[in-house]
Amino acid sequence: MTTAVAFRRAASAAALLALVGCGSATVGGGGSPARAKWVSPVVTTPDGGQLRTTIYYGPWQCSAAFLTRCESKCAAQGYPLMGCMWLADIKGDWQGRYLFMPAEAGGRLAITHCCCDYPKVADLQRRRDKWDNARERFRDEWGSEFGAWPATSAGKNWPGHHIFDLAHGGPPVAPDNVLPVPGDVHKLFNDEYPACYAPGRRWLTPGPERPYAD
Repeated sequence: MTTAVAFRRAASAAALLALVGCGSATVGGGGSPARAKWVSPVVTTPDGGQLRTTIYYGPWQCSAAFLTRCESKCAAQGYPLMGCMWLADIKGDWQGRYLFMPAEAGGRLAITHCCCDYPKVADLQRRRDKWDNARERFRDEWGSEFGAWPATSAGKNWPGHHIFDLAHGGPPVAPDNVLPVPGDVHKLFNDEYPACYAPGRRWLTPGPERPYAD
């Protein structure tokens, strides 16, 4: 998966996509409003510009193109594809100067997960412990790129969702494998992951190209 736009921080969003393996740039469009969204504070980019990041949350069924990419990814690793979940879209909006003139740029990156028929790991607790031990440092490092890690109005930090889940071998502290997610959406993700790995479920059915509206 991938985590970035044309500037460094949006390049962080593009990296997310490359790791999970079936995301690509998207555009806003039709559909219902996203289940939730987060808008970052404006942060200064290394080139002196300003960047605002918006994350739109699903989950949505993957488009036919994403499913095809997932199928190729899983086959290359020797596993059949069981499903694909389109978890979120990351949108970056940059303003600055280019060739001494005012300029604007932006883009979107889909955060998706290919549910290949991976075996479950035997060291799940070790992986969870590794994440627990690194959680605070990870939030601080994420915040240096995108602004403070999101929290509720009561000051409770949002959970960090592992895009490639720990139970099937996802890396616990890889920067591009953890996404801040509202608590209720995180619960929904976790409830749906087993269905994504089960045969014959809806996560293997193609969804629309543009599943949500801004």
